[in-house]
Amino acid sequence: MRVILICLLGLATYATSVEAQVTIRSGTGANAAAITTVRDQFRTDLGGGTVAGAGGSFGGLRREINWDGVPAALAAPNNLPANFFNVNSPRGVVFATPGTGFQVSGATGDSGAGQPAAANFGNIDPSYTTTFQQFSPQRLFTSLGSYIFDVNFFVAGTNIPATVKGFGLILTDVDVASTTAVQFFDAGNTSMATFLAPALNGGFSFLGGFVGNGQTRIARVRVTLGNGTLAAGQLDGGSDLVVADDFIYGEPLDVIFAYGFE
Repeated sequence: MRVILICLLGLATYATSVEAQVTIRSGTGANAAAITTVRDQFRTDLGGGTVAGAGGSFGGLRREINWDGVPAALAAPNNLPANFFNVNSPRGVVFATPGTGFQVSGATGDSGAGQPAAANFGNIDPSYTTTFQQFSPQRLFTSLGSYIFDVNFFVAGTNIPATVKGFGLILTDVDVASTTAVQFFDAGNTSMATFLAPALNGGFSFLGGFVGNGQTRIARVRVTLGNGTLAAGQLDGGSDLVVADDFIYGEPLDVIFAYGFE
């Protein structure tokens, strides 16, 4: 056991000394069809085929969240629990924000109190119904009280910290190319890289990054959605208001795999 421990410590020291090489994929499209090519390229980068299994798993190589399976009771005007996608639908992510919480937008079939909420967070401000598009109908995602949120990775359905090969997301209505960003952190909480999303007013943007085999993997992602927070009376244009649709990320693996073995 002592020999094994020494070997593992040696691997950890080596892994943290390797400079991460993050490959970026990005693009814009005026509609869902126009952004699909770059989305599909990122899927290929992570692997896993096209048929989803339980918990949005694709061949044990990548996972996806499109928000549309969130039940009405946890959709607008209600808030989404930060750990929904590690407890209710175990996909290995838990969200955090300096704001007040998270919300997915309403769908026409919702039938609870205050539902169906106006589309695209129109329950927060009526103007948002036409500000944002949906990539995969009908739900979108946002943090509340802040335009910054973190995606923390865990072995799906557990509290075991995990790392992933890559992370990307669909964004809607990025107006300014200098406001929306994705920042990657390794298992030691060291920043690996920050990338800015391309802008297309009223359209879709895709932004994602991934690492190669044997390179330092991603333990946390910080997403900055524009430079304004959704709120009543807060109109797009005064600030760059951005929300998110689909998330695509590598299968979360125990942090020991941060050494790059897959």
